[in-house]
Amino acid sequence: MTDVLPDRIQPLNERAQADEAEYVLYWMQQSQRARNNPALERALRHANSEGLPLLVVFGLMDDYPEANLRHYTFMLEGLRDTRRRLQERGIRMVVRHGRPDEVALHYADQAAILVTDRGYLRHQRHWRSRVAEEAPCRVEQVEGDAVVPVETVTDNAEYAARTIRPKIHEHLDRCLRLPEPAAPEHPSLNLDVDEGLFPNDVGTITDQLDLDRSVPPVSSLHQGGTSEAERVLDGFLAEHLEGYDDNRNQIHSSAVSHMSKYLHFGQISPVWLAQQVRATEAPEGDIDSYIEELVVRRELAANHVYFRPDTYDSYECLPEWARESLAEHADDEREYLYSRDELERGRTHDPYWNAAMKEMRETGYMHNYMRMYWGKKILEWSPAPRTAFERALHLNNKYFLDGRDPNSFANVAWIFGLHDRGWKERPVYGKVRYMSQGGLERKADPDAYVEKVDRLAATAQSS
Repeated sequence: MTDVLPDRIQPLNERAQADEAEYVLYWMQQSQRARNNPALERALRHANSEGLPLLVVFGLMDDYPEANLRHYTFMLEGLRDTRRRLQERGIRMVVRHGRPDEVALHYADQAAILVTDRGYLRHQRHWRSRVAEEAPCRVEQVEGDAVVPVETVTDNAEYAARTIRPKIHEHLDRCLRLPEPAAPEHPSLNLDVDEGLFPNDVGTITDQLDLDRSVPPVSSLHQGGTSEAERVLDGFLAEHLEGYDDNRNQIHSSAVSHMSKYLHFGQISPVWLAQQVRATEAPEGDIDSYIEELVVRRELAANHVYFRPDTYDSYECLPEWARESLAEHADDEREYLYSRDELERGRTHDPYWNAAMKEMRETGYMHNYMRMYWGKKILEWSPAPRTAFERALHLNNKYFLDGRDPNSFANVAWIFGLHDRGWKERPVYGKVRYMSQGGLERKADPDAYVEKVDRLAATAQSS
């Protein structure tokens, strides 16, 4: 039976497994899925080896950083699906109200071994460090959010995609495998633990939580869960993977996979996703183009967050050349200046930018090419570069379903020069890459994009 790749397993403390335990514990937090989940399979193998049942717990807090009703609804839709799939495997899952580290420590008292998945953000790392320090048993972390674990790739923050690409491809084929699912030898459905919350009725749970309710759910357009992710992927592979390399920047088209939101919540495995894409008969160039986005670009973002733990979400994460150049042009005259409220409402002179903001605000998504244009114009229309950075990150994390993610922090920083090089110097932008309305019109069909956004927004508002 194929086991978990050793690169993915990292002991977080040096304690021995606890004696006289009642179960093996999988503290699920980042990899919110019941299949193709290395942390789950590692925990299940421990349970079978020790002759114990496996208990899965998830900590649901009210005030997850920058999350609102839109994010919670999508996540709970996924947890509902995950809990059902675990039940079908004979595995008990408890969703408990509380801070994730507190929930994990509560159940660790009766655990022989605690296995958890991996998160890269500052608070996620803090939670795992605390659990490893205070849990009475051995704690293991298992990477399930990246195809190639960050430490396997490199030991430093990479400069750009071109520097990390060969390092990832050196290990890619070896890391593109998943452990075979094991059957629990001691089912845990009747384990004597508290019931927790039941995510079957998402609205009932969100009503009980003290949430930011300023951003509504978008379930009529994008519903959470592994089952839904698989359905959406099937459509993409059948209809849009062929031609992806040519069409992925055509903003009016539907030639996108919509996997980023499912990857963000760990509802789908990036390894499994890469396997599915590679198994098709699509042209090699289209497959390679998708793998570049899924693995190289996404894991460059993970590298950024992991090796810049104190600055990944701040203006200080930008390369020195970019900050110096932007500072030299900070006082340049701007043709247009908008407040954050005007930007958030999409009240600018640019109909294409307004449509992008509308897509983000009303649907929780924006075509990736438009995300670049959207961010560049915030830089151009804000009174100072640092102000623009803060506005772009705030709006990104507030409205996108895939916001608050390593990709979010890296992509917003890219707008201001991260992972890029200096270009021809110009007003406001300095040597940071420029994007224009004319360039958008030459490369895409923004009028058709505006029409598409209007249709999507109408669907979202009618639900």
